[in-house]
Amino acid sequence: QVQLVESGGGLVQAGGSLRLSCAASGRTFSSLAMGWFRQAPGKEREFVAAISWSGSTIYYADSVKGRFTISRDNAENTMYLQMNSLKPEDTAVYYCAAAFRPLNSDYQSTYKYGSWGQGTQVTVSS
Repeated sequence: QVQLVESGGGLVQAGGSLRLSCAASGRTFSSLAMGWFRQAPGKEREFVAAISWSGSTIYYADSVKGRFTISRDNAENTMYLQMNSLKPEDTAVYYCAAAFRPLNSDYQSTYKYGSWGQGTQVTVSS
């Protein structure tokens, strides 16, 4: 298993930026594909971005493409989500997740990911 802890959430005005971090422990982070998801009140958890173990393959949801950047530092066992040009509709709890198999066509599905963090709140005011 792997333990995941998110940080970096907060309150920001529309157009602003935040960088989320996801610190991993308990299993070799560098062997894991990772993802970011978010869940707004009353809505289902949705895919935001995913990154392969090496960082060579990256996927984004259409809603964040061009504004968000996912990255990872395997030496520091940490994954990041740089969020720019934030919009009120980006308001949600953001979760990081670890997948124990390589990314393939199901990278957007929550069932792909076996470990989840506790989430960090991101609130974007208009």
